[in-house]
Amino acid sequence: MATNPNPKPATASANGKPFLQIKRIVKKFDDVFAVDEVTLDIQQGEIFALLGSSGCGKSTLLRMLAGFEAPTSGQILLAGQDIVGLAPYQRPINMMFQSYALFPHLTVWDNIAFGLHRDGMPKDEIATRVGQMLDLVQLKAYAKRKPHQLSGGQQQRVALARSLAKRPKLLLLDEPLGALDAKLRERTQLELVGIIEQVGVTCVMVTHDQEEAMTMATRIGVMSEGKILQIGKPDEIYETPNCRFVADFIGSVNLFKGVVEVDEADHVVIASPECRHYVSHGITGTEGMEAHVAVRPEKIAIQTEPPADAERDSLAEVGFNMAQGEIKDLAYLGSLTTYHVRLDSGMVVKVTHTNAARRDSTNLTWGDRVYVWWCGSDVVVLTQ
Repeated sequence: MATNPNPKPATASANGKPFLQIKRIVKKFDDVFAVDEVTLDIQQGEIFALLGSSGCGKSTLLRMLAGFEAPTSGQILLAGQDIVGLAPYQRPINMMFQSYALFPHLTVWDNIAFGLHRDGMPKDEIATRVGQMLDLVQLKAYAKRKPHQLSGGQQQRVALARSLAKRPKLLLLDEPLGALDAKLRERTQLELVGIIEQVGVTCVMVTHDQEEAMTMATRIGVMSEGKILQIGKPDEIYETPNCRFVADFIGSVNLFKGVVEVDEADHVVIASPECRHYVSHGITGTEGMEAHVAVRPEKIAIQTEPPADAERDSLAEVGFNMAQGEIKDLAYLGSLTTYHVRLDSGMVVKVTHTNAARRDSTNLTWGDRVYVWWCGSDVVVLTQ
């Protein structure tokens, strides 16, 4: 899963406080909590992604930032100012919608200039600002075209230029690439990040696409049922999820349910029907408690012979972290092959094998009897 390798570092505001502070925000529709006691700090220059499935509350939270919804309770502070009581047009915030909402009868130039005209900006300043935005999104040659004469990616850049033209303090993106096809979306993700970072605007984006969030955001907040379950950098969210929901929602994961047998400061042993798991770090738990061992598919090795002791993290792991089963399904995806292995316990685990060589030497196929194994340093123990 791709992540932004060089995100622009966020900076604290001059007074040392976060640029955007969301304090115990609640939004109820009748008796249903759409957003439930959310508290969140975002630094200046940060691209923050709210990630979750439909109905989790992320879009409602974004609409409260924009002023389209009033919170039931709580505070929203932007650069130290409480903006909850301000109308949308009074907030130094612009929002880019998934549909782009471009005016079909206006040219690209006029679409970008629309908000500036509404604000009463002098014509010469409007011309200068629109020219700057067209240069920024590399659409100067398309200034006289109408939206229907542009590709989806070009329309997306026009919508972004219009959102940035008024130089907002905060940019809100609602599923910014949702209207693009998969190939174009992949190409546009880092391009969009580059434009936002070049301008230096603070950005909050909403998406249900985990790859989009992992690629574009400096930090991610995973939401479910109106609450933020975990906040962290993309690699933190993926490698060290704090609960089963986050582990399962971000990427693919195999979850082994078991019981803690040994709980030492430097290692844990968890017994499950599949095998005994040796985890080479401690947890905050007690012997006898239920726990899940989370193992990502790419962390699991698959072969027809048992692993040699030398392949393990340490000799302490010999006899642990290994199970046998039969390949029930496989899918060749070019860069990798995905295997679905039914273990002797009945559990089906997913294993991904990178096809680094043009000719794969494993020759594994349906019905093969295989060993699957993993290192104790590559797993996460989840107690909730």
